[in-house]
Amino acid sequence: MAHGQSKDTFLRSLVCNFDYEEAAYAAGATRIGGVDEVGAGSWAHVVTGGIVILPRDCKLTELRDSKLISPKKRIRIAAEIKLCAIAWSVAHVSSAEIDRSNVLCAAEMAMYEAIHGLDVMPDHLLIDAKSIDIPISQTSILHGDALSCSIAAASIVAKVARDELMVELDAKYPEYGFATHKGYGTAQHLAALQKFGPTPLHRFSFAPIRNLKRSHADVPPTCATEESQEHYATR
Repeated sequence: MAHGQSKDTFLRSLVCNFDYEEAAYAAGATRIGGVDEVGAGSWAHVVTGGIVILPRDCKLTELRDSKLISPKKRIRIAAEIKLCAIAWSVAHVSSAEIDRSNVLCAAEMAMYEAIHGLDVMPDHLLIDAKSIDIPISQTSILHGDALSCSIAAASIVAKVARDELMVELDAKYPEYGFATHKGYGTAQHLAALQKFGPTPLHRFSFAPIRNLKRSHADVPPTCATEESQEHYATR
C-alpha cells in the first residue's frame, strides 16, 4: 500500500483473477476451494465462514472483495456464484463462542465448519491471509479476497448469508439499526448501545461493549484481544 493511500483505494486497485487457482492446478490440484470469513470485526452476532469451489472454466466476471460491492449487487452475484459453483457452503459461529475463545479462533472455526459442510471436498484451499488446521493443502494469500476469484466468491457468499442474519436480528432489536450497519462500530450503533445497552447477542469481550456501563447481571468473560479487534475492524 502506497504511503498516504487509503485502504479502500488500495483494495480497489487490486484485480481478481484465476492466477492462484491456475498455479494450484499446475501443482496437481483438481478441486480448489476459496475460503474466507466475514463479520469478525462486528460488535454483534456471528462470524461467518464461506467456501466456494468454482469450475476451472468459470465465466463469472464481477468477482471481487465483497466489501467493495454494493449490497444489491452482492445478492445478485452470490446467486450467480451458487448456480455456477461445483460446491459452496457457509457456517456461522456465535458471539458466545467468540467470547469464550476469541475472534481469531472463532473465525477459523467458522471456515473449518464451512469446509466440512461441503458435499464435495476440495484438495487445495486458497485462504485470505490465514491458515486452517485441516489436512488439506492450502495457500494463504494476503488480500486474497481482492486477488483470487475463488476467495472473492467465498467472501461474497459468506457476507450475503451473514447480512441476512443481521436483517433478521434488526427485526428483533429494531432500535439498534442492525440492518444498516450489520453490527459494525458506527456512530448509530454506539449511540444505540449507550441508550439501550447491549443485547444478549453482542460480543461482550470486545472493548466497546465491555466498557459500557451495563445493567446485565451475567456478562461473558473477556477473551478477545485488542489486537484481534483492530485487525478485523473492517471485516
